[in-house]
Amino acid sequence: MDIKDIRKLSNEDLVKKIRETKEELFTKRMQQANGTLEKPSTLRTLRHDVARMKTVLRERELEEADK
Repeated sequence: MDIKDIRKLSNEDLVKKIRETKEELFTKRMQQANGTLEKPSTLRTLRHDVARMKTVLRERELEEADK
């Protein structure tokens, strides 16, 4: 997911998307443990997506605190 797309989402949507991405990451980890994961690079991509979304949420929290 691109950072531009992430910034367009509301806070509630971001929290929901983080939860969904973490669930997907969990299933991918289980696939990797079983040896059925086709693209191991998806794990890294999902982790980076979660980090981007959390960063945007934190930026918004700090903006609210400054006001």
